[in-house]
Amino acid sequence: MTTLISAEDTWALWTILSLSVAISIYLEQKYVWANKITGCILATIFTLVLANLNIIPTESPVYDAVWSYVVPLAVPLLLFNANVKKILKESGRMLAIYLLSSAGTLLGGFVAYFSLKNAIPKLNDIIPMFVGTYTGGAVNFVAMSEQYAVPGKTVSAAIVADNLLMALYVFVLISLPSMAIIKKLYKQPYEDALLAQSEEDRDKNKTMAAKFWGAKSISLKDIAFAVGIAFTIVTLSTKLSGVISGFFSGKDAFSQFMGGFFGNKYLLITTITMMIASFFPKQMSSVKGSQEIGTFLIYLFFAVIGAPASILLIIKESPLLLVLALIMVAVNMIISLIFGKIFKFSIEEIIIASNANIGGPTTAAAMAVSKGWTELIIPGLLIGTLGYVIGNYLGIFVGMVLH
Repeated sequence: MTTLISAEDTWALWTILSLSVAISIYLEQKYVWANKITGCILATIFTLVLANLNIIPTESPVYDAVWSYVVPLAVPLLLFNANVKKILKESGRMLAIYLLSSAGTLLGGFVAYFSLKNAIPKLNDIIPMFVGTYTGGAVNFVAMSEQYAVPGKTVSAAIVADNLLMALYVFVLISLPSMAIIKKLYKQPYEDALLAQSEEDRDKNKTMAAKFWGAKSISLKDIAFAVGIAFTIVTLSTKLSGVISGFFSGKDAFSQFMGGFFGNKYLLITTITMMIASFFPKQMSSVKGSQEIGTFLIYLFFAVIGAPASILLIIKESPLLLVLALIMVAVNMIISLIFGKIFKFSIEEIIIASNANIGGPTTAAAMAVSKGWTELIIPGLLIGTLGYVIGNYLGIFVGMVLH
C-alpha cells in the first residue's frame, strides 16, 4: 500500500522516529497524564497512528537498522552501573525481596503459558519476552523478541498490552499503602515518616519522569567514552557469539543448548558489561550520560514498534495478550506480598521491588521519588539494573524449557 513517506525515504523516517521520541519525552516530563501513560507507549502510539493513516510505511530498512544496531547499543549503555558487588553491598535487603519477586515473574510465566497455550499461537516464543521484561525492563523485552524471532506485528500487539497493563499496575502499587488490609498486615515506616513531614517540604509540581531525568553534568568526553565502550562491547559480543555458536554446531541437544545459551549475543552483551562494571566500577560510574543515551535509544525502539502495528490486529490479539500480562503481573504481586509478609519486609520495599521487576529500574526509582521514599531510590535503581542482567537469563531459560 502506498504511503505518504516511502520505505526508502531514510531521512524522513529517521526524522519521524526521533521527533516521536522527543515529543514523547517532553510530554512525559511535562504532564501528569502523559507520565502515567509513559513516554514509551506515547512513542508507540504516535507511529502506530501515522502507520494506520498511511503516512509512514509498516516496513522499512530504517526500522531494520533500529533492530539490528540501535537496540544492541542500548543494552550495554543501560548496564554501565551494573556493579554486582555494589548491588549486594548497598541493596542486600532489597535484593532479597527483588529476587523473591522475580521468582513470581518466573512462576507467572509458566502459569500463563499453561493457561493460554491453546489460545495464543507460538506462545512459547512470546512468554520469554514477558518474563524478560517483567524481570528487568524494556531492554529484556527487545532482546527476547529478537532471540526468538517474534513477528513484528505480534511484538507490537504485545507491547501495547504490556504498557497498558503496566500503567494499570502502577496505579495499583501507588494505592496499596492506603488500603486498610495492607495497613493491617504490613509495616509502613516510610509512609509513617511522611505523615510527620510538612506539606510545604514536598514538591508535587513535577512528574516522576521530570524528577528522575533532571539535568546532569555531562561532558563531550563522557559521550565519547559511553558510545565507544558500548560499540566495543557489542562488537566483541557479536564476534564471540559467532565463535561459540560455531563451536557448538552439532544437532544434539547438548550442543544446541550450549550454542543457544552461551552463544546468545544479548546474553554475552549483558554478561561482559556486568563484568566490566563490577571489576572497574569507579571508571564505569564516572562515565556520565550512559543511562540517558541508552534510554533514548530504547525509546527509538518503541517508536519503531508502533509502525508495523495494525489497529485491527491489536483489537484482535491484545485482549488475549493482556490476559497473559495480567496473569504474570498478578502472580508476581501475590508472590511478592506473600514472601514480603513472611520475611517481614515493609510494604514500601515490596512495592519498589515489584516495580523494579515489572517496570524496570527507572520506574522503580521514579516511583520512590514521587512517593517521597528517598531511602529506596538508589536500591530501586540498583536492583532494577540487576534485572537487566538476569532478565535475559530467565527469559532464555524459560524459552528453552518451553521449546
